[in-house]
This record gives sequence, C-alpha cells and structure tokens, in this order.
Amino acid sequence: MSTTKPVRKAVIPVAGLGTRFLPVTKAMPKEMLPVVDKPAIQYVVEEAVSVGLDDILMITGRNKRALEDHFDRVPSLEATLEEKGDEKKLAAIQESNNLGDIHYVRQGDPKGLGHAVLCSQRHVGAEPFAVLLGDDLIDERDELLGEMIRVQQATGGSVVALMEVPREAISAYGCAMVSPVEGESFVQVHGLVEKPAPEDAPSNLAIIGRYVLHPAVFGVLEETEPGRGGEIQLTDALQTLARREGEGGGVYGVVFRGRRYDTGDKLSYLKAVVTLACGREEFGEDLRSWLRDFVSEGADVPSTAGA
Repeated sequence: MSTTKPVRKAVIPVAGLGTRFLPVTKAMPKEMLPVVDKPAIQYVVEEAVSVGLDDILMITGRNKRALEDHFDRVPSLEATLEEKGDEKKLAAIQESNNLGDIHYVRQGDPKGLGHAVLCSQRHVGAEPFAVLLGDDLIDERDELLGEMIRVQQATGGSVVALMEVPREAISAYGCAMVSPVEGESFVQVHGLVEKPAPEDAPSNLAIIGRYVLHPAVFGVLEETEPGRGGEIQLTDALQTLARREGEGGGVYGVVFRGRRYDTGDKLSYLKAVVTLACGREEFGEDLRSWLRDFVSEGADVPSTAGA
C-alpha cells in the first residue's frame, strides 16, 4: 500500500477559445454554455467537490471573467430575491457561491494542456491532484473520479480515465496501450499516443478528461518539448511517467463505462442538454412526452445554416 499524500486539490483548465461554438463563444466562455439551467463548468466543479476536492484552481485566459463572476456573490441580486421571498432561486445562486475555495491563474500563451497543468505547480505543490477538463461532463449517477483517487492512493502513480470508443473515432483522442493488473479492476498503462490514425492505434481505449496525477508530472512537463500541434502535450509527459520506476512512476487507467457528455462538440452538447433535462423532476416527464410526439410525427424541421 502506498503512503502517498492525500488528494485534496483539483485543477480545471478553462483557457480554451471554444472555436467550435463560434459565434456564441465570441463574447462568452464556452464553459458558460448552459446545460439546462446551470453552466457546464458548474457541473465539473460540483463533481470535484462531491469527492472532497473543494480546493479548486481554474487555469484561465482572456475573456474568461464570466467564470469568476459566476462563482462570486451578487449581493444586490440576493437581496432582491430575498425581498421577493423567492427562496428557491436564492438557494440556486448561493449554491454556486459556496461550492468550494476557487482560485484562478492565467495561462497566458495557449501552449496546450500540458502547459496548463504546469501553470498549477505553485498552487498544487508536492501533492497528488486531480485534473478535470471542462468539456467533459460525467453524469453524477456514475462514479469515476472517486475511483481514480482510490487507485492513485493505492499505486502512488498517476491515473487516467479511459473509455472504449469505436476504432474509427480514436484519432480524436489520446489512446492507451494497457495490460490488466491481477486482482484489480484497473489496468496498467504502458504507452500513450496522442490522436493516432485508427490503423496505428494500440487499442480503442480513449483518454477522457479526468486525471489524478502525481506531482512528479511537473518535473517531466518542464522538460517536455512541444509535440502534436506545437503544444506541450500532457500525454507525452504521462508516456514518460509510464516508463518510470520508483517515486511517482507508473500510470494506471480506470475504464469508465458510464454516461459522459462532450460539451465541446455541438451534437454531444445538445444530447447532454436533452438527457439531463429529461431527468428533471419538474418538467422531465412533459419533455419526454413532447419528444416522443415530435419524433413519431416526423415533424417538418426547417433547415438552418450551421458553422
């Protein structure tokens, strides 16, 4: 059993430009896109807090001030709602204020996910920590991050979340070569390739946006040269750690078979909104009924221009 330090902090990189959602992201951070009645980023913060990670660092960039504002108090709005006796809405906005101790640091130059993680070094220190990508929403009914933390504490290495995808889709992800660990539900990662061609991929196991990392990753990232796309790739640093023995060495994977929504993709984002809305007590049944009628009647859907 490892004697590694406990995982207490979460890092959420949110410096991306959100170009896939232009023009709406021209003036609004993509992480603030609404998923029913909460911005996507709030689901990610809530996931971290749900497993005890209430010390959160967001790696931001320009035009991300709305993120800070969302998790801050608005005393005038609270006072107005209190005067109206609207306790439900008051509780909803106060919930986002009180989720955790949230800090912010700017990435500056957009040099990739590895560089974003490196920007957290001073805040994280010499402790293992979680990284949650804001584009990936994990359904709150499915456990992932808590299991990854348990694996990190047991192994003392770093842990990635993996998910099976169709082989023809693997070129959109980092891909892992793995082997089973006897007597355990997790796997050991021996190799990682960033966005391989399907014919070159070592498996159909894609890395999705959850990591629990040993602080040794910082030293490796400092020495990692820019890779694919001219960016410092976290995948390259993890490849180095996978081959390392001793303190901070070894990379392991938890294969996730639950519900995940990629809010960085337009179609998947729409699916996330509909899926989560259908589960809402106050209007989910009515929405499901409407959807059944909409599909069965083969409604005449107008064609609209898209990006």
